Amino acid sequence: MTTTFKPIRFVLIATAMFLLLTAGWVGLVRMGWQLEAFRPTLPGVHGPLMVSGFLGTLIGLERAVGLHNQGWAYAAPVLTGLGALGLVFGLPEVPSAFSIVLGSAVLVGVFGYIVKHQPLLHSYAMAIAAVAWLVGNLLWLFGVSISVAAAWWGAYLVLTIAGERLELSRLIFLSDFKKGLFLGAAGLYLVGSTVAIFDYTLGWRITGLGMIALAVWLLQNDIARRTVLQEGLTRFIAVCMLSGYVWLGIGGVLAVYKGFLTGGWYDAVLHSVFLGFVFSMIYGHAPIIFPAVLNVPIPYRPAFYAHLVLLHVSMVLRAGAGVLDWHPGRLWGAMLNGIALLLFIGNTVYSAASARRAGVR
Repeated sequence: MTTTFKPIRFVLIATAMFLLLTAGWVGLVRMGWQLEAFRPTLPGVHGPLMVSGFLGTLIGLERAVGLHNQGWAYAAPVLTGLGALGLVFGLPEVPSAFSIVLGSAVLVGVFGYIVKHQPLLHSYAMAIAAVAWLVGNLLWLFGVSISVAAAWWGAYLVLTIAGERLELSRLIFLSDFKKGLFLGAAGLYLVGSTVAIFDYTLGWRITGLGMIALAVWLLQNDIARRTVLQEGLTRFIAVCMLSGYVWLGIGGVLAVYKGFLTGGWYDAVLHSVFLGFVFSMIYGHAPIIFPAVLNVPIPYRPAFYAHLVLLHVSMVLRAGAGVLDWHPGRLWGAMLNGIALLLFIGNTVYSAASARRAGVR
């Protein structure tokens, strides 16, 4: 592994983890827990901090590492990280958001480079995802409601993850028909996100249909259907993937049913996708991605199931309470979400530290 950009990788990972913890903390404040928010404006940017700060920086770093010595690619996570830190430390929102927009624009360029050299379905899926992220960030920059921008942010994360799963599942043959179904589902998601700008209710219903279509496609075609029968880390990753797809489908069903998302329904739909789906993917991919980025082994431990199970249990409580308009349930669901994230970080750090002490490389 080249060490040319190794120091900046650690800095960016540390920045992403700080943004994750900050976004999670102010998310609890936003939910209603009586906690210190650091700055009164921070709960209002919980979404941008989590999606474009933490996840945007992490995904940008992962792609930059994948391009080896293409140093310009690191501009994407650097700009998104700086923009999100600006929000945390009280810089004006517009220049901070503009930095994030620039970072997402660089990521579009990164995927343009990737598509040029690897014109495959997974590359196109992730390139489209990067464009969706740029659109969502531009909508946020120009003052469009975060509830509308969130549809585009969701498309960014869902299509990025779907593309990564396609990349990891290249040994599975996909017929042209199956590829067409995937593109159709992704297109439906993007059509819904576009319509939401002009018609919020109809847009979210179409977006929900796109979520359902992608969830069904992934459940049918992901290699996890086979690897879940194996053992150890391979089974753990498969369980994360399959359970995450269920949450994507649940978010889609709720969006189609309700349409006009407010209050507990809005919370249930968004966190079914951004927590239930996205963090299931993070939990499953972390033992692979973090070692690749940092050259630090993270051996599998059965204790990894603890943070996965707690995530799902807390999401059942949170989403169910949102639909039933039961605010105490939403409060405790959110708190248990946060504890699941802390347990994930603790398990990951403990596994890495244990491997280091044992001399595992």
